[in-house]
Amino acid sequence: MDLSSCFSGAGLYLQLGWEHILDIQGYDHILFVVALAAVYRVRQWRQVLILVTAFTLGHSLTLALSVLDIFRLSSELVETLIPVTILLTCVYNVVRGEHDHSAPWQRANYLLALVFGFIHGMGFSNYLRALLGSESCLGGPLLSFNVGLELGQLLIVAAAMLLSWLVVDRLRLRHHYWNLGISVLVGLMAIQLMLG
Repeated sequence: MDLSSCFSGAGLYLQLGWEHILDIQGYDHILFVVALAAVYRVRQWRQVLILVTAFTLGHSLTLALSVLDIFRLSSELVETLIPVTILLTCVYNVVRGEHDHSAPWQRANYLLALVFGFIHGMGFSNYLRALLGSESCLGGPLLSFNVGLELGQLLIVAAAMLLSWLVVDRLRLRHHYWNLGISVLVGLMAIQLMLG
């Protein structure tokens, strides 16, 4: 198989990944990314980037396994677990607090992002499997879709961090209250998703 033909629709799949992550009707993923970033300050952007990349690796692996029909979970279970991951991230933010960035907490945070990425990847899998049904080569479209997702996530993180910088650094709200407020608000929205 010609490698160039495998990437012939790369732009389309990149755009689909970008649009899928930024779709306001599927806001659960946006909530999760905002919750991941809430505990960090702008100067900690490298840690946030690693965190979001760990999350992307998790859901990219799950997407690949699911699209290749190696591993699947029922969509009902996945739709239940996604808001649970959002709520647990919010609880973790409140319990951990923004001051404790020690190595054990940081490693635990990266591991949680990776594991929760597995679950969120399952949320994309049915959509992507339907899109890729007619493709003879899955590698290029799968990679392109994941790159689009990652770029969209980085946009969400940039917006969340910019808002944090405006509120915390410019308006002088203590970061503790920012983290607490965002985590509680997103956590309540996650509970609503769980009940809805």
